[in-house]
Amino acid sequence: VFQSGIKAYCISQYALAVVVEVNEGENSALLPCKYLRIIPENEPTVMWTRNDLDPKTIHLREEGGDDLRGQNRRYSGRTSVRSDALDSGDFSLTLRNPQLTDSSSYTCSISAGREAERVTVVKLQVKGQYCRQRSELKLKGIVPKLALYSRIFFSCTS
Repeated sequence: VFQSGIKAYCISQYALAVVVEVNEGENSALLPCKYLRIIPENEPTVMWTRNDLDPKTIHLREEGGDDLRGQNRRYSGRTSVRSDALDSGDFSLTLRNPQLTDSSSYTCSISAGREAERVTVVKLQVKGQYCRQRSELKLKGIVPKLALYSRIFFSCTS
């Protein structure tokens, strides 16, 4: 926090949230995470987590490759990070086949040994698609001139 005249400013690397919007049924969503500092030399690990789940782990990347043993089952086979993530600093997560239930906040972190550093938080919003069709149903015979109207909503995927 610093002051300039009568105004006070607070600068934080977490001041702006990253929001990613994607439609349900799209092939994938990219959750960005760029690490601009020097990658730790002692067993660096990139972790993507979602705190409202148990287990929280969405994806884990180590020097030797992915370690998905502790991955939450709902993400099985749907996540990836670049193979050179720990060299390039691009820890972005690709989530394939995004679903409505994937909407949440995701945390990208890097750790070296026991110390973890939060790099960014990404809010993913998966939007559903739907089609509207008006359907008219007329009942004849039992009650003359009775018409029943109903709306039918169809779920659409692309």
